[in-house]
Amino acid sequence: MTHHTVLLQETIDALAIQPTGLYIDATYGRGGHSALLLSHLNEQGRLIVIDQDPRAILDAQTKYATDPRVIIIHANFSEIPSCLKGQGVWGAVQGILFDLGVSSPQLDESERGFSFMRAGPLDMRMNDQSGPSLRDKLISATPAELTKVLYEYGEERFAPKIAAAILHAFSQDQLDTTLDLAQLIQKTIPAHLQERHKHAATRSFQALRLWVNQELESVQHILQAFPDMLAIGGRVAFISFHSLEDRLVKERMQTLSRSPALPRGLPVRETERSLPPMQTCIKMQKPSATEIAHNPRSRSAILRVAERIG
Repeated sequence: MTHHTVLLQETIDALAIQPTGLYIDATYGRGGHSALLLSHLNEQGRLIVIDQDPRAILDAQTKYATDPRVIIIHANFSEIPSCLKGQGVWGAVQGILFDLGVSSPQLDESERGFSFMRAGPLDMRMNDQSGPSLRDKLISATPAELTKVLYEYGEERFAPKIAAAILHAFSQDQLDTTLDLAQLIQKTIPAHLQERHKHAATRSFQALRLWVNQELESVQHILQAFPDMLAIGGRVAFISFHSLEDRLVKERMQTLSRSPALPRGLPVRETERSLPPMQTCIKMQKPSATEIAHNPRSRSAILRVAERIG
């Protein structure tokens, strides 16, 4: 399947690119956002591209190995603070982009183990060169732990039943592929209670992927760190694909957009109040009907953008 970059023009427009600026594509994927962003930079502009997926990094190296404006780093986006300090550009970034979640190439490559429509290994690692796979995690998982994962990360109401079925089948060597796993989940949920137009394994696969890759933990970490990376006037854009990520982003942006609280009755003029660290530029933007028609996977995407002002 062709890779479609979600909210491409909207995101680049929102970042208000300066031709000589320093920017970060923290989730390179297959480089759709990076390519358009680079088209706005002149010879003095710089782009740091980061991804934890070795295939994504290979793609970036193939395209930009000879472009002096591009710095390519193989890392999880939660490691950006240490990467930036190593580059000597802390607090000098004009824009950062986070396109959260799994990419289309990862879903479409069955050997990655993300798809419930194709047989693949029980892996689900975004960086398949590091860390425990789904199979590794299931070896030591307890029913209580797996139930919590499915319920909290997938908002799956049949979490206890699915967790018990997975662990039983796994202990009996009956789960060899992701297709086996998807079919088991589908059989576990009563047919008349399954959602229309959505595969019964969708929520569970999302939850398992988040668990394996510690995605929400990475988002929480970077949400605390990103304001100090930005120069005054620098912007950050987050594209989220499900409510858990978007809720974290929304709440953090709301917190950063509030001025510091002052004691009641303190004689301070409004113009003397300290500025909040950030101001919201885009509270929430979704793909157009045209984009969703061309790329159904974009339908759950939400873009939020904020600018550093204090």
